[in-house]
Amino acid sequence: MLDFSLTEEQLQAAAMVREFGAKEIIPTIKEYDRQQTMNPIALPRMAELGILGINIPVRYGGQGFDYVTLGLVCEELERIDTTLRVVMSVHMGLNSMGVLQWGTEEQKQRFLAPQARGEKYAAFGLTEPGAGSDVAGLRSTARKDGDDYIINGEKMWISLATKAHHVLWFAKTDPHAQPAHAGLTAFMVETDMPGVTTGDIHGKLGVRAGSTGWVNCQDVRVPAANRIGEEGEGFKIAMSCLDNGRYTVASGATGLTRACLDASIRYAQERETFGRPIADYQLIQQKIAWMQQWYDVSRLLYLQVGWLKNQGIRNTREVSMAKWYATDHSFKAAHEAIQVHGAYGFSDEYDVERYLRNGRGAIIYEGTSEIHQLMQAAYAFGQREDKPLRCELPAYDEAFWQG
Repeated sequence: MLDFSLTEEQLQAAAMVREFGAKEIIPTIKEYDRQQTMNPIALPRMAELGILGINIPVRYGGQGFDYVTLGLVCEELERIDTTLRVVMSVHMGLNSMGVLQWGTEEQKQRFLAPQARGEKYAAFGLTEPGAGSDVAGLRSTARKDGDDYIINGEKMWISLATKAHHVLWFAKTDPHAQPAHAGLTAFMVETDMPGVTTGDIHGKLGVRAGSTGWVNCQDVRVPAANRIGEEGEGFKIAMSCLDNGRYTVASGATGLTRACLDASIRYAQERETFGRPIADYQLIQQKIAWMQQWYDVSRLLYLQVGWLKNQGIRNTREVSMAKWYATDHSFKAAHEAIQVHGAYGFSDEYDVERYLRNGRGAIIYEGTSEIHQLMQAAYAFGQREDKPLRCELPAYDEAFWQG
């Protein structure tokens, strides 16, 4: 039996985020976007409201909600502004859920718990100046030295780079391994360690009210206790983290499509030409219908992934499809929303021009649309099969999560 209903708790979590955005973020988001700086209350308030640990078990400092709730929250956050959902993608999807899946009990208490409580902010260090989609091409190294590792390298396009306390860092412990990705290992780098420097990137097309930057490690001594997983498991860990990050991106992009739809409906009912609201014209109605279709399909795709995560079922193919579809169509929705708004859509007086700029980035990060097309073709032809990992993301168990 299929059940598409949401629980009262899930709906309340989404409503809480929606209210937070309406009162505290939306009134000033245009100004922060123009200034290309992050609202200073965003991270502290998300921490106070429990958003930064929404689906982490209570025993590790979280709120104990399930994975579907995470998707609903990300949809509401990006409906407010993409910068808020990006926080959840890196802090929660790419880092905290990775520690939940791969970390030891000691690491969960040491890293995950303060992140879930919002006392520490987390980032994900995979992309480098010369390595993006080609993960095996990264050049960061980690050399064993007694009970420590000496890490050198630079990460680029890192969300929360200058805000994060913890960076889940991927480096080569065996530069001669074949295949090359077999030599990758994951570490938790603490940004107050000697040799760690960070900086912000300005001049971005979108997500301007967010924090994006670089992180550099110069002979950084990292204890072996900070290694996540075993040596050589870095690639598996990174790919599993990307599955979680892609879920937040897909659900967030669904919220962006909804924002475009809401803005377009509102404007079409208010704007008149030739004595009639433009909502009366069939070509405007067509655009609204497209956006509604894109929203409904995107939402169904990400909710399916949330259900699979709740069951403890690996969802690499499904989350790839959800991320690919939702991000491509949120950008299309923003384009159509600007068309509905006409010349006003070309001005930052209205939100839709920001939606277009923000939506463009999601087509690139967490796997480009081209990468996801190749993945889906490989699944369709039977050329790709997902094998069990040593550690799977745990299925949602209410007694454990809330106990």
